[in-house]
Amino acid sequence: MFINNFDPVAFNILSLEIRWYSLSYIFGIIFGLIYCKKKLIKDDLYLRLFDDYIFYLILGIILGGRLGYIIIYNFEYYINNPLEILMIWKGGMAFHGAVIGIILFTYLFSKKNKLNYFYLLDLVAMSAPIGIFFGRISNFINSELYGTETDVFWSVKFQLIDNLNRHPSQIYEAIFEGLILFIILNYLVSKKNRKHGYISSLFLIFYSVFRFFVEFTREPDQHIGYLIFNLSMGQIISVFVLLAGVFLWKSKKNV
Repeated sequence: MFINNFDPVAFNILSLEIRWYSLSYIFGIIFGLIYCKKKLIKDDLYLRLFDDYIFYLILGIILGGRLGYIIIYNFEYYINNPLEILMIWKGGMAFHGAVIGIILFTYLFSKKNKLNYFYLLDLVAMSAPIGIFFGRISNFINSELYGTETDVFWSVKFQLIDNLNRHPSQIYEAIFEGLILFIILNYLVSKKNRKHGYISSLFLIFYSVFRFFVEFTREPDQHIGYLIFNLSMGQIISVFVLLAGVFLWKSKKNV
């Protein structure tokens, strides 16, 4: 059993708090950028424009992730507290919303620069697990998105929450949605040439499957609880994302 009493604030610069949550986004984007430019991108045109594309990605992640969280998970609260919509350093980002934001802003960038839309999405898919890994670790440090009660020997007590023994579901997600997904996608892309978009479809499929099953060990949002078939909101959305991934996979699986 591990006791989690981490401070969500990493350090201070004068009166400005620098939180682990913010650093996870910074680390994820920087390492993802390096990985794409050093390992994945071979075309000079895409290399030259990739830094510009990162700006579009950041907009998609922040706007999509924040709006997704507000609309899907906590709409009534933010309607009554609109100023808090801008307080993203306190947390409150939805992964599925970020995916939609990335898809939309990638489309805009590809059209503007006449680039292959699905090739750009494949680059994101292969590097996104890096950011997911850092994001889930920051969730653990923040004592948020914690797991259900358990008596397993690796359980965690989140002292900022309630001191109950809980699954470290954030660590499960960091391992499966981050580390393992990164290994799977980058292994598969090295095996055989595929249509652009094939890796993106596999990302949606594997992420959704991992997320769906890990959610069984994760405490649902208190103001939402369990929904149809005793599933969480995250699980229900993951089913739809899985179906979208399968549809895309069927159209992209052949060279």
